[in-house]
Order: sequence, then structure tokens, then C-alpha cells
Amino acid sequence: MKKAWMMCAALLLIVTACTAQPVKSMPQPTPETVKEAVAAPVVTPRPTPTLAPKPTPTPDEPGKVVLAEGFYYFELSEGLKARITGKSYPADEKNCKIGYDDLRCVKLLHYDFEGIIHEGELIVHALLAAEVTEIFYELYKAQYPLYSVRLIDDFGADDDLSMEANNTSAFNYRQVEGSRSLSLHSFGAAIDINPFFNPYVEKGRVSPESAAAFADRSRDFAGKIDKDDLCYKLLTERGWTWGGQWRSCQDYHHFQKDIGFER
Repeated sequence: MKKAWMMCAALLLIVTACTAQPVKSMPQPTPETVKEAVAAPVVTPRPTPTLAPKPTPTPDEPGKVVLAEGFYYFELSEGLKARITGKSYPADEKNCKIGYDDLRCVKLLHYDFEGIIHEGELIVHALLAAEVTEIFYELYKAQYPLYSVRLIDDFGADDDLSMEANNTSAFNYRQVEGSRSLSLHSFGAAIDINPFFNPYVEKGRVSPESAAAFADRSRDFAGKIDKDDLCYKLLTERGWTWGGQWRSCQDYHHFQKDIGFER
């Protein structure tokens, strides 16, 4: 009985000692820490894409032409036609100046800005499919970073949403903004590459607006397209025009190749 009493007393002393320990509080800010926080460099804004759920890919890839492992193009399957109709492709094919048979889907691999490899896809004109596949294969071998390469249909064919997500895309049947003429995107003959880091600039207006920090082309940053950029060199040497050299505006993400489309 005495032994049990002594054990209880010892246990009571241990509990009392533990509960008597002071609780550590979070350190309070001092004038020095506040000064350091204010003086810290401003981090360049990065896009935070909100993407639609990735559609289930169809195994149907008619007329498949393979360039290398992970790099090939094929005719639009019925599943792919259903996926884009009413979005990037008009619901009424009769009012469209390009048919499904004139387009090809390019499958590719690409590195992101953290060095992670992803699958990507573009829809382009059939006459440009081979060279577009070759260009993106060269970019892949050089580990050129592309933030996202997805059909614009994953963004409801909304060009603004795709640019906000820094998404590289090609085909989208639409008019040039502020014009009645069809964009070369309508024929799968234009590609927008890393558009958040390479925005559209016209008379001080930047699109997307949240990418204004990247309108300053004197800065150096990953993904910047200029005349020294590999993407610029690969496309222009094959006859593509870069929107960053236009006079009335600078479309730094835009490349196009007009091979005689009636617009």
C-alpha cells in the first residue's frame, strides 16, 4: 500500500512539472524584421492556370504519322471532331472555310519550367503538320520550356483564358480582334507560344493584363521570345512570321505562316 502511494505521488509530481512549462508564443515582429520584409525584392508574377478537366483521350488516331517516340500527327478522329465542334470549330461546318480533313492533330512531349516532361497536343493545318511536329521535337531535345500545350477547347476556345494559363495553342476558328478577317489560327496556321510570358502589346495595352510585367522586353527571364530565342529561330527559318516584329502592335507569342488562305 505504501509502495502504491509513493508511485502515485511521483506521477503527480511529473504531471505538475510538465504542465508548469511555459507555452512558447510566436515571435513578435520587430522594427528590424519589418524593415527586411519591406526591402525584400518583388517576385515576378507567375501564371496560376485554372484548367478544365483533361478530356479522356481517344485511342482512334487515323492516318498516324510518327516522327519519333512521343511525336506524331494524325487525321481528326470522330471523337476529336466531337471534342472541338461548337468550340474551336464552328458547329455548322457549312459556314466554315476549312474542313475537318484539312486539319491534323499533333501529339508531342515538352518540358515545363521545372524540367518535368508532359504530353501536349496541337491542331494545325495538314500542310504544316510535319514541320510543326519537327519544330516541337527540336524544342523538346533542347529542353525548351513550355508551360502548357493543350487544345484551346480545354479553355472553352476562349483565347483570353488560354493566354492567362500560359497555354501554347494553335487552331481556333475566329476573327482577328477588331476585324472581320479570319485569323490564321482559323486555318491551323498560327501558333501562340507561352503567351503569358510573351503578351500582346498595343499602344500601352497589354493582353493578358495580368502579364504586364512581361511587356518590358528589356528584362531577361525564362520563356522570353526574341530574335536570339530558339523558338524564334526554328519557326522563322521555315518561313513563319513573328508577331513581335509587327509595327502597329507587338504580338510576342504569335507565329503564323500564310500559305495562300482565303480569309
